Amino acid sequence: MSKSVLRGLRAAALTGTLVLGSPFGPQMALAAENPIKLGVLEDQSGDFAAATIGKVHAIQLATEEINKAGGIMGRPIELVAYDTQSDNTRYQEFMRRVLQRDKVDVVFAGFSSASREAYRPIVDQFNGFAFYNNQYEGGVCDGHMIVTGAVPEQQFSTLIPYMMEKYGKNVYTLAADYNFGQISAEWVRKIVKENGGKMAGEEFIPLGVSQFSQSIQNIQKAKPDFVVTLLVGTAQASYYEQAASANVNLPMASSVNVGQGYEHKRFKPPSLKDMYVTTNYIEEIDSPKSKAFYAKFKAKFPSEPYVNQEAENSYLAVYLYKQMAERAKSTKREDIRKVIAMGDVCMDAPEGKVCIDPKSQHMSHTIYLAKVGADHSISFPKTWEDIKPYWLGEAGCDLTKKDPMAQYTPSNPPPKP
Repeated sequence: MSKSVLRGLRAAALTGTLVLGSPFGPQMALAAENPIKLGVLEDQSGDFAAATIGKVHAIQLATEEINKAGGIMGRPIELVAYDTQSDNTRYQEFMRRVLQRDKVDVVFAGFSSASREAYRPIVDQFNGFAFYNNQYEGGVCDGHMIVTGAVPEQQFSTLIPYMMEKYGKNVYTLAADYNFGQISAEWVRKIVKENGGKMAGEEFIPLGVSQFSQSIQNIQKAKPDFVVTLLVGTAQASYYEQAASANVNLPMASSVNVGQGYEHKRFKPPSLKDMYVTTNYIEEIDSPKSKAFYAKFKAKFPSEPYVNQEAENSYLAVYLYKQMAERAKSTKREDIRKVIAMGDVCMDAPEGKVCIDPKSQHMSHTIYLAKVGADHSISFPKTWEDIKPYWLGEAGCDLTKKDPMAQYTPSNPPPKP
């Protein structure tokens, strides 16, 4: 990393803001006065930083590669980044700043769903354009947003039936107590019922809670066949070692753990033994494209502890934005949405081929079932290719025709035309 970038990162740590333009060649000297500004609002510190700092680094990596290759339409990308510190009020403050003062062309923002829903009305209000590069509970139908992360119909519709067939139909959910955990748990209930199972129990844990003795007693009393863990943040991750110490010894299923917070690396074996996760990317995927991505990521950021799915989502998002802007010959949201509506915005990503669905502006994925062994090694019992984000479109969201700027759930679907 260059001395100038290091100085910028040190300044960011002190001030909460970083403006970073990656190096570009002489052929772009004139265009440098008119860069494409990409806002980056991510948690570089706070409770979510372990899972999100890789997103910032992935954006930097893609930006550097694109700028070295000539930029977007001959213009360099300039990153305008702020450390949101896992604080929703900072998301609101900095979203207003990047849209009103910094005049960015596009914003990549947010880890938690609470953060996204804190800033999304501001993006709508100022007619901005934002990418949410995170796995989440699904349902956002908003023409101002593109979502590159996986959603429940891609993760739970594959994971839950697999677990029920393998281990049994008695299911217990332990989830973070905010919109992500609540809506994700609704999806789990729906899929369990559809597959002839029953809920042995369900608990919602406030963010920041790190003591799970009562929850562990509840699980042991309920005697489920497996536990769905939808826990978020450094504090809630304490559950795994506590459950192992209490000899809970139940298989676990998750859409977030391992793929985001790399708990199998952070905690001693066998805390994560028999954890099954559906993810669109983790660094253990043994394909040529995955290996190449991992190698160049580690070459630029050798101290990166783990290359997670959010890092890959963020990396490919920069390239998707480049493709759409160049095809539109514009950075205006309205022009880019016309390209999305064509239905052929795709790329060969480290995980495999991905495409943006024009109705929902969510992305198709290859979904990998990752199993954590007793020694915390990863194996992949099953892979599902080209799983589309079908639910929103089938439920009635069609951004090519109408933009409700709303979030829906299975119990609150889009209104019928």
